Amino acid sequence: MNRLAQSKSPYLKQHAENPVDWYPWGEEAFEKAKAEDKPIFLSIGYATCHWCHVMAHESFEDEQVAKLMNDAFINIKVDREERPDIDNTYMTICQMLTGRGGWPLTIVMTPDKKPFYAATYLPKESRQNRMGMLDFIPAIRKAWESDRENVLQSVEKIEEGFSKSLDIGKAKGHLPDDLPNQTYQQLTQKYDSEEGGFSSQPKFPSPHNLLFLLNWYRLNDDENALEMVHHTLKKMRLGGLWDHVGFGFHRYSTDHKWLLPHFEKMLYDQAMLLMSYAEGWKETGDPLLKQTAYEIVDYLDDCLTSERGAFYSAEDADSEGEEGKFYVWEMEEINSVLEKKDADLFKQRFNIREDGNFRDEATGQKTGKNIPHLKDPVDEEQAEKVGQILKQLKAEREKRERPLLDDKILTDWNGLMIAALAKAGIIFKEEEFIKKAEKAWSVIKEHCLTKKSTLYHRLKDEEANIEGMADDYSFTIFGLIELYEATFNPEYLEVAVDLQKQFDKDFLDYQFGGYYFTASGAEELLGRQKEIYDGALPSSNSVAALNLLRLSRLTGNPQFESRITDLFGTFSRQIKESPTGYTFAVHAFQISKSELVEVLITTPEMNSLIEKPLEMCRNNIPMGSAILVKTPELASKLQEVSPFTEHYKIDDLLMVYLCKDFQCEAPVHTLSKLEKLLEAEV
Repeated sequence: MNRLAQSKSPYLKQHAENPVDWYPWGEEAFEKAKAEDKPIFLSIGYATCHWCHVMAHESFEDEQVAKLMNDAFINIKVDREERPDIDNTYMTICQMLTGRGGWPLTIVMTPDKKPFYAATYLPKESRQNRMGMLDFIPAIRKAWESDRENVLQSVEKIEEGFSKSLDIGKAKGHLPDDLPNQTYQQLTQKYDSEEGGFSSQPKFPSPHNLLFLLNWYRLNDDENALEMVHHTLKKMRLGGLWDHVGFGFHRYSTDHKWLLPHFEKMLYDQAMLLMSYAEGWKETGDPLLKQTAYEIVDYLDDCLTSERGAFYSAEDADSEGEEGKFYVWEMEEINSVLEKKDADLFKQRFNIREDGNFRDEATGQKTGKNIPHLKDPVDEEQAEKVGQILKQLKAEREKRERPLLDDKILTDWNGLMIAALAKAGIIFKEEEFIKKAEKAWSVIKEHCLTKKSTLYHRLKDEEANIEGMADDYSFTIFGLIELYEATFNPEYLEVAVDLQKQFDKDFLDYQFGGYYFTASGAEELLGRQKEIYDGALPSSNSVAALNLLRLSRLTGNPQFESRITDLFGTFSRQIKESPTGYTFAVHAFQISKSELVEVLITTPEMNSLIEKPLEMCRNNIPMGSAILVKTPELASKLQEVSPFTEHYKIDDLLMVYLCKDFQCEAPVHTLSKLEKLLEAEV
């Protein structure tokens, strides 16, 4: 066992028995490298990464490779999900030097953390155009020992190039009013009208594209936008990207038909897709979308929920050393589990073939194994029977060796899931979803929120650690705002405001605007970066923009909204150049340009009488508008966080106040008058 055995990270623990003399990231490793005058071999990955496993099996578990590594380097392992700050920095270097990125990420650097070589996966032996570890390590060692001057010159050039990346988020521009239209037009051009989605292959779910388009549809009554969303949601749900037997979405599809996935299941994908399916159902009423949302929550309950109600990070793609082995089916196995009539129905509906539809990634040959998928939704007549068949297959599948569960709890990803559950709870009027969100927040609050309103990033074995980063703050604030709007408990709004103030204090760039990824007192790497690109996850700055807008409306504090102008301005060049790379940012911008309203409902008690006016308001005011509820019980706390509510008296009748453009209408207390008011003002 090496030093990684003491780690809390499931990924690092996977490497605890390697013959490589691994160090975790820390001063011990850097001091050792300086003392022995050795370069550092930095390997970054995550527990559910298929190619990380491949490189581990080929090289890090191999005695010959390990000896070369131990002689030439001080070796450091980093879990990218625990330390996204380290990953972001060195991934930028890799993309800069090689034109691409991914995991495992391989960096060779000096003892003072300055890189001079970057790559992703390296095989054990050289093949095609990819150098293998057996050739790579001696070459690097020779350069370090015999050609140090050239190595240091490379370091200087890389530092110079990296410094240009720090200029992102240092502009003083503005975003054009027609940016949402430009984004919509570009998404229309990228859209795959046959299979859905916005690329050929590989295909990522990209939920922020869908959320942007849904709001574009609401604002512009554009049926084409709704059709793009609806078609994409259906295709993803019918294809192999969706686990039809055990539920939940895999990470992305390697082909253009959503059939062959990379089989990891990530918490953040479930969160963003739960939002998308809930919002999609709200606009289409398609029962398949509602069913999918509920089944995502079923998957969470089965596989990703801790005993106390917070959410684990991911499930691996691999089991028994093979990617997807847990999820695929051979014809013979189906015939042995199901009665003939049921087997025939399953094989016909879910496209099971004798020669299989799951191809070997290396050879492209069919393997005789199948990924269940549908061409059309199961009709009502067959739904009950198909459900019974899937339960039988799930029970059989549970006998297999399960993929690894990455059971660390990350604050940022939990924030997204809290937001998704609260939002879905409102849309479906599902109190259980909201309770799940509240339960998860109670765990994060107890362990990861300090008395000073700072956050820890990771919780494992009841121990919170690692200083929070921008995603932790922006995603947690997002979750708390959604929780407030689902429950109207002002304590959630109060914590969201406190966290936003702390986020401003430690992360805000007061000169240009926008938020750095790391706090002002965090570990120095090569420089403080800002994130705006909306990749698999929306960026911290994109989510922060929406949070600021909503907090300003909910609290009446214009200072929050004033930060948005600077935030959009500082990233204006990047967003204008390629708006479809920043669709959550454009989503926030589009909302900020809408005619938002504020609704305050005063009522002598929180009872069923509030349900109908609440539903009318939620269904008829623009996204990003604010709804607050004031009762005698909530008044004191609400007035602390939203001082403007103090002037609204609570009468014997439920009263609805609607404000727009800094002007408030006379209150109404009947549904008919509220309906007229909403029609006139919204």
